[in-house]
Amino acid sequence: MRLIVARCEVRYSGRLDALLPEALRLLMIKSDGSVMVHADTGGYKPQNWMTPPTVIEYEGDPLSHMVVRKRAGATEDRLDIAITEVVSDVTHDMGEAAALEKDGVEAHLQELLAEQPHWCGEGFRLVRREWPTDIGPVDLMCRDDQDGWVAVEIKRVATIDAVEQLSRYLDRIREDPAMAEIQGVLAAQQIKPQARVLAESRGMRCVEVDLAVLRGEREPDLTLFLV
Repeated sequence: MRLIVARCEVRYSGRLDALLPEALRLLMIKSDGSVMVHADTGGYKPQNWMTPPTVIEYEGDPLSHMVVRKRAGATEDRLDIAITEVVSDVTHDMGEAAALEKDGVEAHLQELLAEQPHWCGEGFRLVRREWPTDIGPVDLMCRDDQDGWVAVEIKRVATIDAVEQLSRYLDRIREDPAMAEIQGVLAAQQIKPQARVLAESRGMRCVEVDLAVLRGEREPDLTLFLV
């Protein structure tokens, strides 16, 4: 993670235009491509931000200009950061453990679904747990009954953040022509309504799973089909 305290002006262009006049701010650049612009007021929320995947360009030594770009459909979102003074510029290696550690329930869900991948989709078979990418591991990599690739992200409670995480994985994996048609599945005990809407709008499947059923502690609910 790179943390830059600098006097800067920030211009955003894309779906709308916005300007943050020159002031002392904290620029936070994460290894996954997230960029946040913070002031010393306003609580925890950044004044402006860009979610991954992004392209980040730096100019000058010492740093004088920074551009963050992201494709958004047919348009491009862009942050232009003009820097007049750098007060501090430090980079920290945060390691992978903090980002990748799951709570006990998620870890157990992953283990059980790896043993029973059919709960994520009919005909699914496991290829590998923790499939590596350069931005983090995919929980389960499977093949479906048509031999297509499927990436499964597992959460206890799936929120919009989980959809964004799976989207990042899919974008990176699709850069390999052999896996360009990979599909995504979001599996969780509970999927928030907003997350479901966003996931389905991006072509992902949403699957709610019951931990007790996976453990064999009770039978799954029967679905009655009327002919």
